[in-house]
Amino acid sequence: MNRTTLSLIAGTTALAAVTGFAVLSAPDAPGTDTAAKAAAQLPVERTSLLCPAPSSSDLAETSYTSFTPVTKDTASGGKAELRAATEESADAPADGKGEGTGKDGGKSGKNKPAEPVLTPKEPGKPVTGDSSGGDAPALVGTADGRFAPGWTVQETTEVAAGTGRGLQGVNCTAPDTDFWFPGVSTDADRTDYVHLTNPDDSAAVVDIELYGKDGALKSAVGEGITVPPHSSEPVLLSTLTDERQTDLTVHVNVRSGRVGAAVQALDDKLGGDWLAASADPSGSLVLPGIPKDATSVRLVAFTPADADADLKVRLASPSGLITPAGHETVHVKGGMTTAVDLGDVTRGEAGSLVLTPTDRSVPVVAALRVVRGKGDKQETAFIPASRPVGTRATSADNSGKDSTLSLTAPNAAATVKVTASAGSDGGTPVSKTYTIKAGTTQDIEPPVPGGLKGTYALTVEPVSGGPVYGARTLAASEGGVPAFTVQTLPDDRGTVAVPEADEDLSVLQK
Repeated sequence: MNRTTLSLIAGTTALAAVTGFAVLSAPDAPGTDTAAKAAAQLPVERTSLLCPAPSSSDLAETSYTSFTPVTKDTASGGKAELRAATEESADAPADGKGEGTGKDGGKSGKNKPAEPVLTPKEPGKPVTGDSSGGDAPALVGTADGRFAPGWTVQETTEVAAGTGRGLQGVNCTAPDTDFWFPGVSTDADRTDYVHLTNPDDSAAVVDIELYGKDGALKSAVGEGITVPPHSSEPVLLSTLTDERQTDLTVHVNVRSGRVGAAVQALDDKLGGDWLAASADPSGSLVLPGIPKDATSVRLVAFTPADADADLKVRLASPSGLITPAGHETVHVKGGMTTAVDLGDVTRGEAGSLVLTPTDRSVPVVAALRVVRGKGDKQETAFIPASRPVGTRATSADNSGKDSTLSLTAPNAAATVKVTASAGSDGGTPVSKTYTIKAGTTQDIEPPVPGGLKGTYALTVEPVSGGPVYGARTLAASEGGVPAFTVQTLPDDRGTVAVPEADEDLSVLQK
């Protein structure tokens, strides 16, 4: 491999370290020692997060919490900020100051960028902001330098009454091009929106595909949806099809550009919450953090493969893996959505659902709809299949009494360090170490910063053992309704693998 080729690879891997969105590895020449240089894990230097518009209800009260964990080996500079996702004129000045000049030589009043909604001051300390009513916009955020690795933003909304009343929460997500949402509905009692947010300077084009119990639903209006630059589009699912089905899977496929995507699922009787995208299709899935007092749990699964999937269903309980009686397996037909009512599967104990193939492995996506309460005092939340915690994961917007951290080690025992950050208005960080036995789920009362004032973040870091999956539940009482929301804790992707070069690449071969 000559110097020119090596230089190209070095430049591309440097780009991966800057963006945090990709890792590139090049094929080795014949006879190359592939183990000669291991890839180094370096902190990402820039990242983006997108927050959907929280609610259209005039009774909504929304809080935003931004947090970046302290990461070693980061640069001293950088910043993070969240701004309203409002379409900007292409003629806006590059520095964002003053008014731009339109094509007719006049001044345009639409060129001033939105003021930041949140601007964190330092890693290790949360920053919060609030919004009231139904006019709060979607947010587009960027972070660079020391603020980028592990940047986390939580959006939490309380709705006092009406459709979707209760507690709704979502982790703001990075833009991507492919999303799966099993668990949506076009039933008469449901109002489900897919929120699409475009952070870039050019329009994104998106296809929304719906899959029900009998396969794909016809929907011409779901194709070629345009999301303008720096803007957000909520798409009401019931406008994409005439069919009313209780359980559907939505596939968001981005033809050009990239978007953030999340589903807001609102029920007339059972409250509502945000449904985050499932982990990528896989033969084995973990859905962590079912509340121990759940009164109803419904599994929705889908395989995009042509082949059917047969899955073993097990619950990782505090004492080990158990098979729910009457629900030992689930059969998922290729291209069709399957739903199974598991009832009060946790029976008063902490639990996580573990799905594994009974024979051959077929890729599947899945999510749980979880209900707490009884009668007219019920509330709903969703738990999608999640990636493991990996190197590190963070949950923002925790209080001292209404947060539950659920950790599961489905395969092998694991030791985990949990760090409570300083509070948004004061407090001293504290860390505790926990051991999760193989095949179990443990609900832990998370550590609380000393002298806590405001809200704080929880950062989970596996120390040893097998893979760990996690989720955080926020709870509140809304007029006797056990309001709650659950967010899973996948790896924060705060580092990126950058292969070391075998030689000095500073000089190109001429």
